[in-house]
Amino acid sequence: MRCQEIIDILQEQSPELYACDWDNVGLLVGDSKKEVKTIYIALDATDETIAEAAAEQADMLLTHHPMIFKGVKKVNTDDFIGRRIIKLIQQDISYYAMHTNFDVKGMAQLGAERMGLRECQILDITCQKEQQPEGIGKVGMLPKEMTVAECAGKVKDVFGVDLVKIFGRPDEKVRKAAICPGSGKSVIGKAIAAGAQVLITGDIDHHDGIDGAAQGLALIDAGHYGVEKMFVSYMKQYLETHTSGLKIVGQPEKQPFVFL
Repeated sequence: MRCQEIIDILQEQSPELYACDWDNVGLLVGDSKKEVKTIYIALDATDETIAEAAAEQADMLLTHHPMIFKGVKKVNTDDFIGRRIIKLIQQDISYYAMHTNFDVKGMAQLGAERMGLRECQILDITCQKEQQPEGIGKVGMLPKEMTVAECAGKVKDVFGVDLVKIFGRPDEKVRKAAICPGSGKSVIGKAIAAGAQVLITGDIDHHDGIDGAAQGLALIDAGHYGVEKMFVSYMKQYLETHTSGLKIVGQPEKQPFVFL
């Protein structure tokens, strides 16, 4: 298949027009006319990821987080982004990113389904297309009332993470939950306004965590990678279902840091 044909299929899942204005999605490196036989899928386009894609003889790399966010004035080996761009070009790998467009049309719904949330509403409306509001995150009802600690245990189970961080009282009973895979400190106010009793997300720092808890919102931080790594398995299945004759390789799970 041509790269553009695959992009068209990806756009059916998460159209680029749903991406936030500040974001940078789409074909970031490479030739849209390139013939693709192997696709490598990862969360981030790190040096390791690009080397793995090359080792798999991938023709296309698909990630959630864009490698290029800001304007690039120079592409050379003095800069780590430049080195990655050069490596992709040298290996003839076309590189496509689907970030906030997938957050809007995919990620939050996946997270809500894993947590069994019911009666879901959009947590943070970011756009309105065809008179239909769309946005990032979901807020809904847990299957049953549970303590924050029990909710955290469910988060660990359904997202496959070993550790979570809790702000708030672990014994507090909760029923209404918000979920925002990735970095969720910007939606703490939205979660409180929506009446959520707990927010499941990642990247909650000290001050945002204690301030959220002080306003009656418990926070469960399962890590940015922990709540978004499902992108890889989901997109692998999606492409296998919607294409034929392609080799689809998902990057094995690996935390980008270690605890000592």
